[in-house]
Amino acid sequence: MAEEIPFNRSAPAPAGVLEEVSPLLRRIVAPNPGPMTFTGTCTYVVGRGAVTVVDPGPDDAAHLEALLAALQGETIETILVTHTHRDHSPLAARLKALTGAPVIGVAPHRTARDLVEGEYVRLDAGADYDYSPDRVLADGTVHQGRGYTLEAVETPGHTANHLAFALKEENALLSGDHVMAWSTTTVAPPDGAMGDYMASIQKLLGRDERVFWPGHGGPVTEPQRFMRALQSHRRQREASILDRLGASEATIPEVVADVYQGLNPALVKAAAMNVFAHLEDLVARGLAATDGPPRLDSRFKRS
Repeated sequence: MAEEIPFNRSAPAPAGVLEEVSPLLRRIVAPNPGPMTFTGTCTYVVGRGAVTVVDPGPDDAAHLEALLAALQGETIETILVTHTHRDHSPLAARLKALTGAPVIGVAPHRTARDLVEGEYVRLDAGADYDYSPDRVLADGTVHQGRGYTLEAVETPGHTANHLAFALKEENALLSGDHVMAWSTTTVAPPDGAMGDYMASIQKLLGRDERVFWPGHGGPVTEPQRFMRALQSHRRQREASILDRLGASEATIPEVVADVYQGLNPALVKAAAMNVFAHLEDLVARGLAATDGPPRLDSRFKRS
């Protein structure tokens, strides 16, 4: 049996309120709640006086106004971005135009693999193809702020270009959408890839940060335990998919109906993308098969 994931679904402060969550870190939530974003996107402010803004959020005028008002009298020196979904990165361009702060972090948006014939990106969150960083941070690159140090940690999986940022002085990790306390992470091909996601979880298990601050919801306070439970959950999900394919060939909707019984209808599309990601990975590992490259409309069987 999979280890139970110790979710924490307590809500952060209401949208538009800048709250201190640690000595070096403040958080303000964007007004974009939903089934995939929980109470909204968490924008983080690192430091005091001269600060770095991490994940400015969606292109929302109210969020921009609230952020600037809360930081009145302080200087935004740098804008960091964890990944290029429209609920995280678009406001970076407007914030840069108003403050002159450079945008650094992830590379421009890309898919985890080439598109197959007839395929297009289907994520609800969507990709921010307008994102254009001033500087891309490679794995291990350090951004030195005034009184704080942020290290880029490559964590592909949710997207191909996902980064987390380790706040060295507090032994904390700004984990973006890779690990969140309120929910498991959607891995949706071709933006993301399950093999990459699992490898990134294993990579973070080799680190020692004591708390994760995610892109949605509250902190992950026992990250090692939480990620072991995530691993176990994904392995159990994989086993359930293989069991279903062992009974007969199946489409992705058929697998979702059998494996995710009682699922909230608002989450069916996300579940389908997660199943697709698992099936892509299973086909790549020779454990499942389909005719041609895996597609959302393919029929799959156990190898």
